[in-house]
Amino acid sequence: MLALLALGLNLVFGVIDVVWICYAELVMVGMYAIFFLYVYYEVPLPGAISAAVLGVALLGVILHRFVIEPVLGTAPINQLLVTGGVLFFLQAAATLAFGIEFRNIGIRMPVVEFGDMFFSFARILAFATALVGVLLLWLFLTRTYLGTAIRAISQDREIMPLMGVDPRRIYLITSAIGGGMAGVAASLLVLQYDVHPAIGLSFGPITFMVCVMGGLGNMLGGFVAAFIFAQFISVGGYLFQIEWGYVIAFCFFIAMMFVRPKGLFSR
Repeated sequence: MLALLALGLNLVFGVIDVVWICYAELVMVGMYAIFFLYVYYEVPLPGAISAAVLGVALLGVILHRFVIEPVLGTAPINQLLVTGGVLFFLQAAATLAFGIEFRNIGIRMPVVEFGDMFFSFARILAFATALVGVLLLWLFLTRTYLGTAIRAISQDREIMPLMGVDPRRIYLITSAIGGGMAGVAASLLVLQYDVHPAIGLSFGPITFMVCVMGGLGNMLGGFVAAFIFAQFISVGGYLFQIEWGYVIAFCFFIAMMFVRPKGLFSR
C-alpha cells in the first residue's frame, strides 16, 4: 500500500516538482466516496470504486489548476504551505460534513493460510495491485507518446515547450493520474481500515518518508523503499510489538538519511 501511495506522490513530484503534502487527504476523500456510494446509495462495489477513482482524479486536476498552478515557479516553501493548507481544509471539511465517527463498509476479507503462516487477503491484494500499478505506469511512460512527453518534461522543463510539448496540459494529465492512483489506494484501504477525517495522518507522513528514502521523484526508489520500510514494521512488530516495528523503521530512516541524504535512488 505504501508503494502505491509513494508511486503517485513520486509521479507528481517528478514531473511537476511540487510535493503534495495533502496527498493522503485525497485518499481520505476517496474512502469517504466509496463508503457513501456503497453503503448509503447501494452502488455495487466495483461501480463505487470506479466512481471514486474518477472523482479523486478530477480532484487532483482541480487541485493543480486552482492551488498548485498559481504558485509554480515560486519558492518551495510557498508550495508546501498551500498544499499544507489544502490538507487542513480537507480534514476540517470532512469533520464538519461527516463528524468524527469511524465508519466502515462492513466487508471482512478472508485470511489465506500457507503452511504455518497466515496472510491477510486484503494485504495480498494491495501488494498485487501495487505491482500491477508499477508495471502499467512503466508501460505508459515508456510505450506511449503521452508518457514520453511526461518523461521529457520532467527532464527538461525549459526546452520541451520549444519542441511543441504543452507543459500545462502535461501537468494536468499528471495530476489526474496522481489523483487516480490515490483513488486506487483508497479502494484498497477502505477494505482494511475504518474511514474518519484523520485517516490521512495515518499514511501521509509515512508515505512522504518513504518517498524521501527512495529518492524524491524516483518511482522505482519509492517502490523499493516502501517494501523495505514495510519489512521493518512487520518484522519488528512480529518480534516485539507493532509500535516497536514503527520505532525500528523510523530509526532506520534517520540512520539512512545520514548515509544517503538524497535517498537510495536519488535522481
